[in-house]
Amino acid sequence: MSAKRVKSAEKRLKPGRIQAVLTTLGREIAQQIIPAGAVLPPESDLEVRFGVGRGVVREAIKTLSGKGLVSVRPRHGTRVLPSRDWSLLDRDVLNWLVGHDKPDRALLLAIQEVRSIIEPAAASLAAIRATKEDRLRINAAWKAMEASDEQAAATAADKAFHLAILDATHNPVLQGFRGAIDTILSAVFLVAVDSVGGWFDDNLQNHAVVARAIEEGDAKKARKAMERVISLTQSKLSRPSAGARHRNGRPNAPGNRRRVK
Repeated sequence: MSAKRVKSAEKRLKPGRIQAVLTTLGREIAQQIIPAGAVLPPESDLEVRFGVGRGVVREAIKTLSGKGLVSVRPRHGTRVLPSRDWSLLDRDVLNWLVGHDKPDRALLLAIQEVRSIIEPAAASLAAIRATKEDRLRINAAWKAMEASDEQAAATAADKAFHLAILDATHNPVLQGFRGAIDTILSAVFLVAVDSVGGWFDDNLQNHAVVARAIEEGDAKKARKAMERVISLTQSKLSRPSAGARHRNGRPNAPGNRRRVK
């Protein structure tokens, strides 16, 4: 293979290699495997560890720095910063923090507080600004929630519902929270499905009230209903139940599903 072809192949592979290094280091920092105040190994050591070139390592560290996880100073190395400096609403950072096993419940409750600030206001604005197409998307997501009979479908529909409301605000700053809200909801569902009995069915009616208020253009009602949606989830996460394991990956066992009309 010619040198030109080798260089071209390396260029195509580089983004994937950068992402692999970034994800591994990001998770290790977020999970405190590499604690705050620690200095990352020299670039040469990271090159050997990951089997990549210096350019890949530097790009990964540059991205970590942009997300607030590390500080890069000449002759002082790359030092891990405390979590207060991290971009906690960054999708990657949230994913690294919540992981895929058992997310930190205290972190989820803190995140729920952020939701309680953003989403009721978004529902209020959506009631005022939603177009016909926006309302159709919100109602379609609600109907999919109500009709879902297994975990994956329920989760996807619930996320679609909340994201459709953010979009319906037609506020570009609020819409910028889509990635964070998407990741937050995934983390909340991961805990709720495993340990919080009744979390889904108990909140279906509150979601219905939100959708109806937006359909009617009632901003105050939409805000209050969304506050109830988030408050119920927060209360259940604060007091995790020891309910039975859910069968077939569903939020509730088949015989216990209460339909909301």
